[in-house]
Amino acid sequence: MPIPPSISDVLPQQWAALLDAYEKLGPSDRYLYWDELAGQEAPAGVSAEVWWAALKLSRSPRTHCLPFRDHQGRSFRFCVPDLLLARLHHLDRLPDAPGIGADEIRRLAAKALVREAIGSARLAGAEIRDEAARELLRLGRPPEGDSERIVANLHRALELTGEWRGRDLRPGDLSELHRTLLAGLPTTPVVADPAGPGHPPDADLAGRLEPICALANGEIPKEFIHPFVRAAVLSFLIAHERLFADGNGRLARLVFRWALLRRGYSRFDLLAPSAALAVAPAACAESLARADDDDGDATYSILHQADAVQAAEQTLQDDLRRAREQLRRAGASVPALAELNPRQQALLAHALRHPGAVYVIAGHQRSHGVTHQTARCDLFSLVRRGLLAAGREGRTYRFRAGPRLMD
Repeated sequence: MPIPPSISDVLPQQWAALLDAYEKLGPSDRYLYWDELAGQEAPAGVSAEVWWAALKLSRSPRTHCLPFRDHQGRSFRFCVPDLLLARLHHLDRLPDAPGIGADEIRRLAAKALVREAIGSARLAGAEIRDEAARELLRLGRPPEGDSERIVANLHRALELTGEWRGRDLRPGDLSELHRTLLAGLPTTPVVADPAGPGHPPDADLAGRLEPICALANGEIPKEFIHPFVRAAVLSFLIAHERLFADGNGRLARLVFRWALLRRGYSRFDLLAPSAALAVAPAACAESLARADDDDGDATYSILHQADAVQAAEQTLQDDLRRAREQLRRAGASVPALAELNPRQQALLAHALRHPGAVYVIAGHQRSHGVTHQTARCDLFSLVRRGLLAAGREGRTYRFRAGPRLMD
């Protein structure tokens, strides 16, 4: 990756040209990186280096320094460009729930948790099909192999972040999340490899976690940082600093979610940004690398995270439209559908699309965030109506589409 020039490399020699380029800068829709800017035509009489320096100066009034330094001793910093301000405004206007009932919210939250676990696992290198991963979590069976274990561990760790939304983060919480992520996987050292690039030996893990928690809890810095930006900065720092020998990316994505839930952004119960990030995993690493190459600027990573959240929001909207359409079709096939609760309606809509699917009480419970007794009543009520058929394998009831549903 080409390294951009520093302002100091061109400032003394071309001050007049730089000021001229600064005046010619218009509003930018994107937070361009050096190689993107260098590929465009610069204003007449201005070199690409001077144009870049002018662009950097234009960002300075919106730049915030962080009390964290990179391996060269430079303070990490971030900017809040217009593009990010627009995203933050949109995020703040979103309702906690998209105008649906409590049952549907619980179903979508459970679905998002599964999708987030799969996406984060993919970014961690897990190789598993979506359907197999969903089946693993729905049935609650013991994972087989490292990839399934990564998915199951992530799902449990995501549940923890939801449970912790009502309190501040402590160093012990980060360690617990890390242990949860790596449970049952090949063991690795607790502290990052001292030989790693730019990471000197440091056995004081708690001492390294404390400032991360102080940032997460709003104790540092004292200036206001929008909750989304703070969450994205947290994610960036954990992934960049490599506090542990393994699992830092997964931990970073978990803390991002926790930080937004902690600040009251319940919408993130329904979103799975890691699934969007997993579509282009190399872009995540690139956004981190750009901070190293561009004087510790974490803005690239923040904007990358904002893109993922936007994609996750679009996925949620698609899910809502698809659910309405599925219920409409299911209602045409099953006249008695209107008499059922939303959980039962969702199950039957799924069964119509997947005639061979098997359902268990624990899976229905996890899919809708209800008690075991509620899930049991849902399924046996459908059996009594002839919409499901029940059988037993050992001590577990298994349900399939019944004759009345398939008529």
